[in-house]
Amino acid sequence: MSDVQQQQTHESLGLRLDDLLATVRSYHPQADSDLIRRAFVYSNKCHEGQTRKSGEPYVNHPLAVAHILAHMHLDEASICTGLLHDTVEDTTATIEEIEQLFGVDVAQLVDGVTKLSRVQFHSNEEKQAENFRKMLVAMSRDIRVLLVKLVDRLHNMRTLQHHQDQSKREFIARETLEIYAPLANRLGIGWLKIELEDLSFKHLQPGEYQRLKTLVGKTKAQRARITHDLIEHIGQALHKAELQRAVVLGRSKHLWSIFHKMSHKQLSFEDVHDLIAFRVLVDTLEQCYSALGLVHTLCKPIPGRFKDYIAMPKPNGYQSLHTVVLGPHHERVEIQIRTRDMDKIAESGIAAHWRYKERNKVGKLSSGEEKTFGWLQQLMNWQKELADPSEFLDSVKLDLFSEEVYVFTPQADVIPLPRGATPVDFAFAIHSDVGLHCHGARVNDRIVPLRYRLRSGDTCHIFTHPQKLPNRQWLGFVKTSRARTKIRSHLRQMQREHSKHVGTQMLEKQLHAHGTSLKKLTKTRSFSKALAALPYQNLDELLIAIGFGDMEPHTVVEQLRKDPALAHNFATSNSSSLQRAQHQQTPLGGFSRLLQRIQGRGSEICIGDVENILVSYARCCSPVKGEDVVGFVTRGRGLVVHRRDCPRVLDLEPQRRLSVSWGKGARLVRRVGLQVLADDRNGMLMELSGVLSHHGVNISRAQCHVSQTGRVLATFSCGIVDASQLKQVMRSLQAVAGVHSVRRVSTAANPDSHHKKAPQEQS
Repeated sequence: MSDVQQQQTHESLGLRLDDLLATVRSYHPQADSDLIRRAFVYSNKCHEGQTRKSGEPYVNHPLAVAHILAHMHLDEASICTGLLHDTVEDTTATIEEIEQLFGVDVAQLVDGVTKLSRVQFHSNEEKQAENFRKMLVAMSRDIRVLLVKLVDRLHNMRTLQHHQDQSKREFIARETLEIYAPLANRLGIGWLKIELEDLSFKHLQPGEYQRLKTLVGKTKAQRARITHDLIEHIGQALHKAELQRAVVLGRSKHLWSIFHKMSHKQLSFEDVHDLIAFRVLVDTLEQCYSALGLVHTLCKPIPGRFKDYIAMPKPNGYQSLHTVVLGPHHERVEIQIRTRDMDKIAESGIAAHWRYKERNKVGKLSSGEEKTFGWLQQLMNWQKELADPSEFLDSVKLDLFSEEVYVFTPQADVIPLPRGATPVDFAFAIHSDVGLHCHGARVNDRIVPLRYRLRSGDTCHIFTHPQKLPNRQWLGFVKTSRARTKIRSHLRQMQREHSKHVGTQMLEKQLHAHGTSLKKLTKTRSFSKALAALPYQNLDELLIAIGFGDMEPHTVVEQLRKDPALAHNFATSNSSSLQRAQHQQTPLGGFSRLLQRIQGRGSEICIGDVENILVSYARCCSPVKGEDVVGFVTRGRGLVVHRRDCPRVLDLEPQRRLSVSWGKGARLVRRVGLQVLADDRNGMLMELSGVLSHHGVNISRAQCHVSQTGRVLATFSCGIVDASQLKQVMRSLQAVAGVHSVRRVSTAANPDSHHKKAPQEQS
């Protein structure tokens, strides 16, 4: 860049900086303008010489982010964070330097927005999940972290067309649609959600986006006439009814909303009648219902299309009356009625709650705001409970961003739950103890099964019993991640207790063969010191590891015998009992001979350093390469491999469980069952088959069943290479228009061309 061009760039940026400062002073006259100016100068210096894909100076991006934050009326610390948010990640700047120059508040915000760019991850999904988790931890301390991150993503999406890599553009757009747009919705920032959705739609499906944009453009004049006539019609009636301050507004629905409705309901563009949304703004709550009655008097309401979000607000604090009516030209139109204060919340959400104001604790929500945005704490609880980052991110998408139903407690409190939730989900939403001891349920004064799907307006009463505990069948129908996590945690605890009991018996047997006992050894002072050489925190963890099959009891005995202070507790090695113990060194009884029999056939599974093990794969869970697995030795049938999270694992004896891993052998195609719930329409099966073919997946069996509700349940038996391919296939199937869910199912009924019939584990 020449000196003249550089000077022109600085002058241009200087003018934009002046505009930024003017915007901040317009709502916060006492703002520290010098702090913002110094942040800009520092950002400009750090990013000097860096350019974006478009060729423009990189500093234009943080400056644009700061401008958007200023228009949201955030404080100067947030504005400075917008200017500095990429300095630590993309330059030599450090958090310590930013803290020294701009204070602790700004430094903590910048650190919260900074990605984990210097950490190595195995996959993009893992990196995405861990970055999201880091943002949540920072967000729990200061909500402004999320606001800055959302605005950063918004400007990146506005300029995404300059990114040269199409696959990267699609990844960013999909992440935005799946995570950031729903987050903006949960925060209640309506305008931000709408723009993120439309921009994602534009890059994910450019053909559909342009086609729909053209169709909407062709009806612009007609919609303008309808909008004008209805505003006049309703506006005059409101003023005659002494609601002179009422305002009627009309706007076209955004493209993603139209496309989503067309896809979800299998409609053509001509069949979408409510392309215009009208809004009536009044002063008081009473006037909302008065205006509703007037609108229904003027225009015929459509039955079943009225929603009262004032009496029952959405979880993000949104309040409004929604109704669909027939307009003057016999077209369907949606009308939203709310107060001006409700409208501010609907458009700005948490930003309206948290604009610049004097607070004792900067960035913290008040008690009332914490109640409105309580899902933030729910997110934090999930990220603590779920160690696997991918499982955590899937849980967020499943629970946080799904459509909701509103269920009443017997005391008339409202519990929001994702669509498809059951009484068990409801019980865990009330309290963990209620869920853990759930014994039955009554919905609307009628006893229902625990797998009953709750609907909005249901009143649910949970019966509990102190002896009732969760069972693994619950995992097959619960919907919420809270319920699933608590159930799994309980089952794992039961498994640990059982493993500890088995481990204690196994170790006692070995110690008895050596003429001593666990009780005798634990009384000695040297016992804890001797155990320190083993990789376990305490005796309980050691016993669980033995029961689980991760540690052999004879290895523990040998370690204890090495300690001179404990040696006198053991019998001599020539005793008959010791000889028997050495003959039965493992609970598997001659496992080494088993390895010799099954080794040399070739497989992807290895046990320790032993590879080329002939194994069978359990059809109840159909493990594929890359998934966490565990092996079980069956009587007379060799080694059977399960996914570690398979429900049947809990039924199998821990003493015959083996830690196994995937070897480095050739890639092996495994048979996996996929079940797709979708709308029954022409070409649906062909589209689903096309997705599988696109990913190089062979279909060995396909079954379809059409339900009375008009949906098709398609089950495919597919050849899958590894976990990465499986994730891609399921994601692509979910993206097909009209698909409601994609889940993995057992392949027990399907033929497996690669292996003999998998043996059933015997106890």
